[in-house]
Amino acid sequence: MFKNVLKKKMLSALALATVATLSLGVTAPSSQAASATIQLYISADTNIQDLWVKTLIPAFTKDFPQYDVNVTFDRNGANDAQTLAKITAAVATKREPAIDLIDGGISTTLGGAGLLFPLSYTSLIPNLKYVPKVLVTNGKGAIPYRASTVLMAYNSKNVKTLPKTLTEVLAWVKANPGKFTYNAPSGGGSGASFVTTVLDSQMTAADILKLQTAADKETEAKWAKGWEVLRSLNKYTYGQNGTYPTNNAGTLDLLAKGLVDLAPVWSDQIASALKAGTMPKDIKVYGITAPSLNGGPAFLSIPATAKNRSAARALVNWVLSPAAQNLIVAGNMNGLPVIPVSKLDPTVAAGISSIDITTLRPGYFSANGNDMKAAWATEVPGKL
Repeated sequence: MFKNVLKKKMLSALALATVATLSLGVTAPSSQAASATIQLYISADTNIQDLWVKTLIPAFTKDFPQYDVNVTFDRNGANDAQTLAKITAAVATKREPAIDLIDGGISTTLGGAGLLFPLSYTSLIPNLKYVPKVLVTNGKGAIPYRASTVLMAYNSKNVKTLPKTLTEVLAWVKANPGKFTYNAPSGGGSGASFVTTVLDSQMTAADILKLQTAADKETEAKWAKGWEVLRSLNKYTYGQNGTYPTNNAGTLDLLAKGLVDLAPVWSDQIASALKAGTMPKDIKVYGITAPSLNGGPAFLSIPATAKNRSAARALVNWVLSPAAQNLIVAGNMNGLPVIPVSKLDPTVAAGISSIDITTLRPGYFSANGNDMKAAWATEVPGKL
């Protein structure tokens, strides 16, 4: 009987794995003489897709023409559950998952489940030694490769006194109806950060730490007070009817059009928009406190049974090199490095020398984060 149950569970996992193969495939420019093709799965927003396809992969394949990189893009992790099931089933059966490298929130979940290539072999990724140990430890086997944080953006023409704490932000929202927004957490990290910060403001430090470090359904029940706070904002946010932008880009669009004066945004995305001229110069950013909005590293991961593990390690090691970290910081990504600033080009490092990414407030463990996104959709929108 036990064998039959186990067989049914495995078939279920494999069925989910099949669904995961339906995600959009994007092939990056590559060399015809490549000896290995790295299958890269990106579970993030379009700016991360652009970072890889337009910047990192062309530079990597120029330096290492023996490799190709094929990208499967899953916007904002819509298929993360299926992909997780696919890799779990593959590792359990000692099969190749058809994914060699992952950039996405599920990296730490896979690490916590023991499904990744072990980082004890640091000699295979020598540049990992430059990454702060606390970040590597937090990755649970996943590999930090860039960082960013969520900031509050504001229209400096209209907002003269900045609300500097979360309590002051919530009061500002109610005093300025229709002039604040945040996107649905499932559509992007800036909205997820704001929601997480409100939820955290109603919990103890011990409970927050539990949600940051492991799946914890019991502690998730303590989000109840935070949901009440978020529901109380519905008639004061943009639209004043409990509707929200679907993604990060939607929030930026409302800011650019002058329809809102205050909103949480990713540091890299707002910097890119300002640099490109798609965001008015009157839009400025700052950080709030008590508590601060979330930030921290993004992680790469190599499944334990990946076909091209060696090639994936070569790509990871290159991404952690000063040359690649310069591209992450100075290019359109406008990200933060995970290696010491002293190793970057001085002109690139000049604007970020005071930022310590090890102090950025982390978000929830992947499983809890997914639960939060699903719960927000039923607990908050339209509840007036």
